[in-house]
Amino acid sequence: MQRVWFNKTFSSVGTAMRLIRKADMAATNGAPRYHIVCSNTNAHAAAFLSAHEYAVEPSGLTGFNYVEWCLEFCRERGITIFWPGKEAGLIGSASARFAAIGTRVLSVASEETLTLMHDKARFCDGLDLPMARPADYRAVTTIAEYDAAYAELRPLHRKLCIKPSESVYALGFAILDEERTSAQLLLAGAAYQINAQELRNGLAQMASFKTLLLMEYLDGHEYSADCVADQGKLVCAVPRKKLHGGGSGQLIELRDDLLAACEKLARDYRLNGVFNIQFREGANGLALLEINPRMSGGIGMACAAGPNLPYLALAGFDQGFDKLTVPAVQEGMRVGEAAYAVELP
Repeated sequence: MQRVWFNKTFSSVGTAMRLIRKADMAATNGAPRYHIVCSNTNAHAAAFLSAHEYAVEPSGLTGFNYVEWCLEFCRERGITIFWPGKEAGLIGSASARFAAIGTRVLSVASEETLTLMHDKARFCDGLDLPMARPADYRAVTTIAEYDAAYAELRPLHRKLCIKPSESVYALGFAILDEERTSAQLLLAGAAYQINAQELRNGLAQMASFKTLLLMEYLDGHEYSADCVADQGKLVCAVPRKKLHGGGSGQLIELRDDLLAACEKLARDYRLNGVFNIQFREGANGLALLEINPRMSGGIGMACAAGPNLPYLALAGFDQGFDKLTVPAVQEGMRVGEAAYAVELP
């Protein structure tokens, strides 16, 4: 039996572990191949409910100290496959040390590539993706750079938006509103919007700030593609179109340009395991937003359309993808999520 460890990561890991266990039971006629271990600094993490075994990580450990703790954890728990979330880059770079104690590390990409993807400005600067070019943008760190970028971009686009070069879950993203004050936006319940002049005034009070991207706002449909790859070769991609209107769910749509973009990005950055690619439509068609080198929050919705992506990634890494059959993606399927209450550990 393989002992598979998921360390601290995003909450979607709970869904992934449930999916793996379900597919594993079906594939082995009730004699599972994978024993799932989950850890988190939160002693009451909901993801623990989806694992066979769980542990509480020490708080405050980062960097190389955390890698050393992970090595000891693998020794003590007999971990044979480690699928890292926290400090994934450093852990991947130390894969030889883990291999020496019998633990294989399932890394989405090299440490260098992961660092690049987390910096959206640097990532977009080096991007070659003609079928889904990113939105028109400028990276700024001072008010002078911001003013110059605004003067250049505003005449070209109906709306602009701003976001940090490094962020997750759309933290810091806002559409610039040139008419309503922040108080009016607040009272209108206008999420992810900010008054353009008030933003400019706030930035002007700082000598410099962390890199921001001033960008063309893409106002079309957003697509989220959950993917599995094997060392740069795309195995499967399940794109979800996010429909306008609350409660409408998401639509599985196999666009040729989007799938071609996923295949090229997987190859160019030698991606591996499960990852997520975000796109959005704009005035010039499909545009890349970002690559998330991890499972998305909507991984369960993608898997409802056929392929069990976390299981495919794990079993392929473990046994070889040539031994797996990838189910067809059910195009046109409308998917959603339903929440339910549980008792926490």
